[in-house]
Amino acid sequence: MTLRVLYLAHDLADPAIRRRVLMLRAGGAEVMLAGFRRDENALAAVEGVQPIELGTTSDGQFVQRAASVIKASLLVKSKLGHLPRPDVIIARNLEMLSVAHRARHIFGAAVPMVYECLDIHRLMLRKDVIGSALRSLEGRFSRDASLLITSSPAFVEHYFKPLSEVDLPVMLLENKVLDLENTQNPAPVSHRPPTSEQPWKIGWFGALRCAKSLKLLSEFTRAMDGRVVVDMRGRPAHSEFDDFDALIAREPYISFHGAYRNPEDLAEIYSQIHFVWAIDFYEEGQNSSWLLPNRLYEGCRHAGIPIALKGTETARYLDGKAIGFEIGDASVAALTSLFESMTSERYRQAVEHLNTQNPRHFTLNKSDCENFVARLAALPASPSRSVMARQKPTRSGPATGSTSTPPATKVNVHDG
Repeated sequence: MTLRVLYLAHDLADPAIRRRVLMLRAGGAEVMLAGFRRDENALAAVEGVQPIELGTTSDGQFVQRAASVIKASLLVKSKLGHLPRPDVIIARNLEMLSVAHRARHIFGAAVPMVYECLDIHRLMLRKDVIGSALRSLEGRFSRDASLLITSSPAFVEHYFKPLSEVDLPVMLLENKVLDLENTQNPAPVSHRPPTSEQPWKIGWFGALRCAKSLKLLSEFTRAMDGRVVVDMRGRPAHSEFDDFDALIAREPYISFHGAYRNPEDLAEIYSQIHFVWAIDFYEEGQNSSWLLPNRLYEGCRHAGIPIALKGTETARYLDGKAIGFEIGDASVAALTSLFESMTSERYRQAVEHLNTQNPRHFTLNKSDCENFVARLAALPASPSRSVMARQKPTRSGPATGSTSTPPATKVNVHDG
């Protein structure tokens, strides 16, 4: 029997939503997609899936988003009531969790609900009445859920375990690259260092939302006088930049090449760069320090050498595998020191060492998708609170892509 999933998305134009839908379908599920739209992105469309729009929201506009969520919750029956009853409802982020809570009552309380949270918004971490209220809402709406999906062990360590009121078994589902061809032994990726006349290239791909990174890379590439350049691809969060297009136009050594399809375009775009900018200051010291970004796995899978900031979860991930490069602080001096010491031989050794890693560390294949769907199909409709009572994952040692967690609270969809 085919599992029918209702996936509630915070942003239908987000490529990450497309990847999750592809993963569910590859695992054999039928997907019904509904959610908010922030902008247009034709590359986020999935063939055969026609999303239901619940309204529009804007980046950085919390009050407007909250109002849209309230309105959508009131219109759930008229917007979604005509759909066949789902077997599972997945809610991406807190705003969709409230919609899912309402939808669950429309379709019947027996429908299992999943809370998928891959970012911890700074408002959730506030120590005032606003933060407390949001965490209380998160706890309330997740009370009838059966599973929490998150992408980094640091989210559990720093938020879900000590602060959040969410009390659910945890599934660690990292932001790995979808390899639906089930490539068993992919050929090593070979990147050549530049000639003496060519620059080193840093790729900054994905969600482009960090103004501090852009400023740092602008100052650094100018200081290097073109010996290092930056290629940017993905979706800029225009609300985070004074004028993104104007900023890029003024930079002689930084280029923006637009959106791309994930995973279809990854091999091509990563073949054009040497290093991956795996640093983010968007919510510095909080979410940015805890996340394991998509570009980390994408780069490692395609031999783009990650550059990370010491002390972050990304750096701990790289340390655990002895791959990539790290800088001690976010400064032009630190980046200059790294690249002044970069030789063709040092770069080749970094690529060769990355290629010795098991590709399964960075990819999810069709079997993983099937295991994921099977895990969803086995969810109980009403979780047993006596079994779940405050069972939260614990952490031991550096992050290496998985964590030491009690079996009852952690499920991996990979066997690597």
